[in-house]
Amino acid sequence: MNYRHIYHAGNFADVFKHIVLIALIQSFLKKETPFCYLETHAGIGCYDLYDAAAQKSKEFETGVKKIFEKENTLPLIQEYLTCIKKLNKTGELRYYPGSPYFAKQFLRTNDRMVLSELHPEDANTLKKFFKNDRNISIHHENGYQSLKAFLPPKERRGLILIDPPYEKPDELLDIPNILAEALNRFETGVYAVWYPIKNHFALNRFYQALKTKITRPQLRVEFFIHKEDSVISLKGCGMIILNPPWQLAESLKEILPVLCDTLAVDQGRFNLVLLW
Repeated sequence: MNYRHIYHAGNFADVFKHIVLIALIQSFLKKETPFCYLETHAGIGCYDLYDAAAQKSKEFETGVKKIFEKENTLPLIQEYLTCIKKLNKTGELRYYPGSPYFAKQFLRTNDRMVLSELHPEDANTLKKFFKNDRNISIHHENGYQSLKAFLPPKERRGLILIDPPYEKPDELLDIPNILAEALNRFETGVYAVWYPIKNHFALNRFYQALKTKITRPQLRVEFFIHKEDSVISLKGCGMIILNPPWQLAESLKEILPVLCDTLAVDQGRFNLVLLW
């Protein structure tokens, strides 16, 4: 695999994904019973925005940096910024957390995290980053295989984040089958799948496949920073959430207009579609 997330760390898609992730985890914390957080494509845990690769693209400048430098009182954004500030003790934005770091900030002592990363160097970096955390297990393997290996979790409550780099041309269209198989193992799990929005033809095929293959409730959340006719390839991104927690859609309705106002390049907008 050739994908290196350091080029994109802290971009608008990361901001969106991680705020939605925090909202999801907070919904799990409403019950005292423990849960398992499983991530299929975990990355390295933390990204240095001073790194040459991050500086080459500087995508964080139109993403997290805009949020970091703007006053906002919404609780979800405050929680997001608190996680980032824990990594940046000087008050300067240098390090951007990966999804596992965000999740770790909210997990309780009886909760558990299972992380998979296929890239060998990244898997080793991730193990070093979390070396002192006993409730975190890290596996160098194909993330989709981890769904077969670790579901259902012993806790019987679980949040599964599927966030692949989509290096294969038709990988998005594989997702509905992957989700259907995972649901056969763990029907009541909450599944969150991040996806880029580029090709509307492929996206419509993805929606149709989800409608055909998945019978569980779905929440589709999409966030755009460019107009539909923009020449920019990545116009926005989305998350499909299966078995969405109660009131999640309401929480996101509050936060998405703020993200649009802060991060939009030429036209910010969002969609929330709940399918039961």
